[in-house]
Amino acid sequence: MNNKDTGFLGENKAAELMEQKGHQLLERNWRYKHLEIDIISCFNGCLHIIEVKTRSSILYGFPEQHISKTKMQFLKNAAAHYHYLHPAFKRLQFDVVAIYINPDQRLIMDYFEDVYF
Repeated sequence: MNNKDTGFLGENKAAELMEQKGHQLLERNWRYKHLEIDIISCFNGCLHIIEVKTRSSILYGFPEQHISKTKMQFLKNAAAHYHYLHPAFKRLQFDVVAIYINPDQRLIMDYFEDVYF
């Protein structure tokens, strides 16, 4: 499985996880210029900006450890623009779904809610 396929699988599984948790999915792979948000959802009136990181190896660290400061800044900028376009939301929250595909092709998912960048 190449990186694009791994990422696509991870985003699909993350979307399923969020729906199981009761989130209403609003957007997937939402783009503004060069910025992208993997998943945007709504839960209890709060806008959730969700970054998905999927890895098939933890040799160089866990998936959540691969979110750089630059990526975090891009995510904040994209979220600010989306929030500007949708001002009805009064609360905004950043979440991370980290997915590790182990050698047996089993998915191990962690959901980090309300992360602070």
